Parts: sequence; structure tokens; C-alpha cells
Amino acid sequence: MRVIFEATVKNNESGGWTIELKDTVMQRVVICQDLNEFESKIQEMGEEYGGQIDEVKWISDKSLSPQNMQEVRVSMIEFHEKYKDELDKKED
Repeated sequence: MRVIFEATVKNNESGGWTIELKDTVMQRVVICQDLNEFESKIQEMGEEYGGQIDEVKWISDKSLSPQNMQEVRVSMIEFHEKYKDELDKKED
């Protein structure tokens, strides 16, 4: 069984953005208000699979504003920098 999550970035009601995190195995969906919450939720959900997540598919909702898209990109770069060493070790 492959454990695949889908992370869909969407506009929210207040003009910002959220990430809809979906576990495609159990069909669970949680809404994350930022990348910190996303990190926490994906770890929680991944624990049910022994921490083994095979893939996270990132999707941008068609209605996502260019401003929010840019904000998400910047946040992702900052997130990647924060965990760069850990991510590099996993790729080796």
C-alpha cells in the first residue's frame, strides 16, 4: 500500500490561504492555516502508517490568488531552509 497525501493550497475567507491536507488512503481531510500546522498535522496523520509517507502531492486550487501563491512559495522556501539538512540526509 502506498501512502499518498494531497496538499491543496486554497484561498480562505479572510483573503489569506490554507492547506487542505487529504490522506488518500483513509480519505481524511484536515485544514491547516499555515505551514507550522501543516507540519504538525502531517506528522500526526503519518504516525498511523509508522511515519512512512510515500508521497505528498502539492496542488494549487485554480482560484488561488497570485499574491497568495507567492506567499506560499516564500513560506515553502523558508520551510525548506529550516529543514534543509534533514531533507538532504533523506535524499542520500
